[in-house]
Amino acid sequence: MKKKAILSLCDYTGLFCADWVDAGFEAILVDPQHGKTRKEKGYIKLAGTIVECSGLIRQFMDKFEIVFVAGFPPCTDVAVSGTRHFESKIKNDALVWAKSVMVAEQCRMIGLICGCPWFFENPVSIFANHELFGKPQYFHPFEYGGYLEGKEKHPLYSEWINDSDAYTKKTGLWCGGGFELPEKRPVTVPDDEAGKSKQYSQLGGDSLKTKNIRSATPRGFSRAVFEKYSVDKL
Repeated sequence: MKKKAILSLCDYTGLFCADWVDAGFEAILVDPQHGKTRKEKGYIKLAGTIVECSGLIRQFMDKFEIVFVAGFPPCTDVAVSGTRHFESKIKNDALVWAKSVMVAEQCRMIGLICGCPWFFENPVSIFANHELFGKPQYFHPFEYGGYLEGKEKHPLYSEWINDSDAYTKKTGLWCGGGFELPEKRPVTVPDDEAGKSKQYSQLGGDSLKTKNIRSATPRGFSRAVFEKYSVDKL
């Protein structure tokens, strides 16, 4: 019998996979920032883009039973929060949007090939304005903060991300394989952050660090997905 695994694409932190690994699943992470391909405490970290790692991904699809696929394609060039920069980006690279769409499509296709529940996520972006991927399901991190225990601090970015994911960030999920959003367990967002979360006003710019913080997968949402889709998988 094959061991069960989840596949998480464009995933540097591995936060989405933490509960799965703790429960005994293997987690295969794909991201260029891993530096080198290695196995590390239940995580198999593939260093490279999805295309660069396609051979290894195929090998792991043969080796493991993939029970869930998550994709976190970069939103830098497609999020509507950066609309004012669209014109200059297109002038610099006429294919900038096409490249972003290609990565999202790679996530979608791998989910379809694996035949299990899957999603890829992005904040409010140009993806939602086109029929290519269909209409997304939306959520905010605070809507799943109740899955965390008490006022749980963020393990990596507690200086910027509110305890228990008590912040707003409208996030879209394009999904398949039977995926539906888990039941919500919302927490209260601080009154002065009801419209815009504190960390995102503090994390402007294009540095890799701020991009990683802005894109960190909400842990409450991750736990809710784990609890819903890991049942009877081990």
